[in-house]
Amino acid sequence: MMLIKPKFWDKKIGIISIILYPLSLIYLIIIYIKKKITKVHKFKIPIICVGNIYVGGTGKTPLSILLANEIQKLGKETVILRKYYDSHNDEYELIKNNFNNLIINKKRIDGILKAERANYDIVILDDGLQEYKIKKNLNIVCFNEKQLIGNGLVMPAGPLRENLNNLKSSDVVIINGNKNKSFEEKILNINDKLEIFYSNYKPQNIEKFKSKKLFAIAGIGNPENFFQLIEDNDLSIKKKFIFPDHHKYSKNEIVNIVDEAKKENCQIITTEKDYYKIKKFDIKIEHIKIFLNIENKDILINKIKKLYD
Repeated sequence: MMLIKPKFWDKKIGIISIILYPLSLIYLIIIYIKKKITKVHKFKIPIICVGNIYVGGTGKTPLSILLANEIQKLGKETVILRKYYDSHNDEYELIKNNFNNLIINKKRIDGILKAERANYDIVILDDGLQEYKIKKNLNIVCFNEKQLIGNGLVMPAGPLRENLNNLKSSDVVIINGNKNKSFEEKILNINDKLEIFYSNYKPQNIEKFKSKKLFAIAGIGNPENFFQLIEDNDLSIKKKFIFPDHHKYSKNEIVNIVDEAKKENCQIITTEKDYYKIKKFDIKIEHIKIFLNIENKDILINKIKKLYD
């Protein structure tokens, strides 16, 4: 989805959300009917689904990569499965550069069958929470503590892909950011069996940008989270460039930013995901390399181990 997120999605419910709310009700009815009429397919291979309810920018793919590498260390042949979209090559490249096994298919079910034929031990379904045709063995839902559920409404009145009550069918919630007891209570009231973990991003190459003036480029779901990460590490951003999630950059766009940066004597930095889209132009731009850390990761990995033990 090519998307620059509307600002009203993360504010208190206002006039725009109220006007759009009837469309959200229609959207909810469509989801309800779709769930009722969809045939659910079961598979021999365990399936871990890493998804979200808040649309975009919750860290699904970095989490999928981390889990895949951890499970692979345990001697289980693991594959990440993504549905094919023309505009998602940035995320496919991000996965390929951080994990060996990736299946991309226009139909997720066909991708799982391919994984079974290839004798993989476990599938990580990156972004498949709203794929109701597939019986998952473990549903992991990602949130970012800066946005959580925004105004709490489903699209288009708000940023949610489905009603929060659908957490009843989930097993694990991972919140990227600081602890939030009130949100924990809110989701545990929906499903008291949820296990809640916290994660955070650790920049790996931040020192090389110290004392430099920066132009920061972000074409991701929540670009302000990237900018905040930079500023939280005492770096100075002179100018921000925001593009839609999965934006397909043109060479002219990047050349213009590079020329402006030279005039201002600034260093250009971007996200790792954006970097894989820009590097094809053979223009030297740096990116922030991040490491995802999960508190109590061993408990989560042990929970996953039970799927195939």
